[in-house]
Amino acid sequence: MNYLKRIRLARSIVEDFDTYPFCLPLIRSLSTVEFDSSVTFFVGANGAGKSTLLEAIAVALGFNAEGGSRNFHFTTRASHSHLHAYLDIARGTRKPRTGYFLRAESFFNVATEVDQLGSDIIAGAYGGRSLHEQSHGESFLTLMVERFTSNGLYLLDEPEAALSPTSQLAALARIHNLVSQGSQFLIATHSPILMAYPGATIYACERTGISRVAYQDTEHYRTTRDFLQAPEQFLRELLNADSPGV
Repeated sequence: MNYLKRIRLARSIVEDFDTYPFCLPLIRSLSTVEFDSSVTFFVGANGAGKSTLLEAIAVALGFNAEGGSRNFHFTTRASHSHLHAYLDIARGTRKPRTGYFLRAESFFNVATEVDQLGSDIIAGAYGGRSLHEQSHGESFLTLMVERFTSNGLYLLDEPEAALSPTSQLAALARIHNLVSQGSQFLIATHSPILMAYPGATIYACERTGISRVAYQDTEHYRTTRDFLQAPEQFLRELLNADSPGV
């Protein structure tokens, strides 16, 4: 039984679908999104609205908009939309023991806040070493290994941003370990490595709206597969098409 079962856009109270973020095609067409797997991915092109949706879910659940746990209340720059106020959240019968919102673009601010909380917090929940004293990728993995624990609800916005392919595989293994311990994940990603997680639900966020899609049918998988199968041909066609006078 998942902690988060579904979200629904309360369309009847939206004042104007021509204003941001309701003007985004993804949000304009949004109705109900079901979470019936332990791992759910939101995928799509840049600007599709997947991060906006994940952020709104996080804020509606009580997480800080810039990231962290529900105990984080800092604000560096209030840039999140008010979409969270229009989401109806359906929760399961269980409550998560812990949770975290990892937002790649503002993780520096979260790491700074962790430092300000003091050495006891760093020692107890973050491996005993400041996140700022690690590389970006190392700090992401430290968070997942040290701070993420069993029976948690974790929302990750583009966690692959700081991770090499090998580190993405390590993150995937950690996600699986935590799922086996009763955790649930919602992840916005561009990574064909992460979204390959077995049994995951994948929602494609497109200009026509949001829909479930099989892994092999995602643009990310197809483009990566085509490139790796014939990189020379792929690049030749791509670069010649962009060359002036061709």
